[in-house]
Order: sequence, then structure tokens, then C-alpha cells
Amino acid sequence: MANSKYEIEIQSNPTNLITIEEFISYVAKEEGLDPDKLPGLLIAITEATTNAIIHANKKDESKKVFISVDREENKLIFVIKDEGLGFDPENIPDPTAPENLMKDSGRGLYLMRIFCDELKYNITPTGTETILIVSV
Repeated sequence: MANSKYEIEIQSNPTNLITIEEFISYVAKEEGLDPDKLPGLLIAITEATTNAIIHANKKDESKKVFISVDREENKLIFVIKDEGLGFDPENIPDPTAPENLMKDSGRGLYLMRIFCDELKYNITPTGTETILIVSV
């Protein structure tokens, strides 16, 4: 992930989410993100990072989560990479379906789609990259 404008790496422990929130707040301010977009962006990145820590890396602190941020013209591109085995986003249940409304989990991808302009995945042999794109 060399050459990214901003990078951070954390161990797969949910207590590190505050560090990610501080990092994202710093990047957003540095890059002139509309302050009204920050709360949604924080939710999306926190959800992606939580998925990486809990579902992909299984809270194994020997595994890392890598976050990089690049700017391309009027877009910020956030890449959250785990060291897990990957998943098929098409097989994630719809959180808005009646049978899923009362569940405690399962809304992360939905929230990422709501708060970001684009959501992509890149499954690699060394982990999944969740790519979130937000207009500045």
C-alpha cells in the first residue's frame, strides 16, 4: 500500500476503533471534506473496520487491518484491508427485509452504501480490500 497519502495499521482489536475515528477525522479535515459528511463517513469506515477486525481477522491480534486514503480529484478513496479469507457480498442478508429488522448485526454493508458514493471490494490472496469512495 505504498504511495498512499495517508496510512494507518492497527491490530485486530475493537478497542482500536477510536484510533481509526481520530485518523479519519484528521484526514477529512486535511482534505476539506464537508463537515456534514463526516458523521456518515465515520460510521461507514467504522463498520468496514469492525468487519475486518471481527469477521475477517476473527479478533486475532497477530493479524492487522490496514487503512489507506488517497485523493483523486474531488474524491477520497478509503481502502480498508484485512488479512482474512474473504466473503461474497451477494450472500449477505438484506437488513431491510422484515425477518432481519430486529437483528443486532448485519447492517454494516447497508450503512456503507448509504454514507458513501461508491462501495467496492477487491478479494486478494492476502485479504479483502473494502473500498469506500466519498466526494469532497
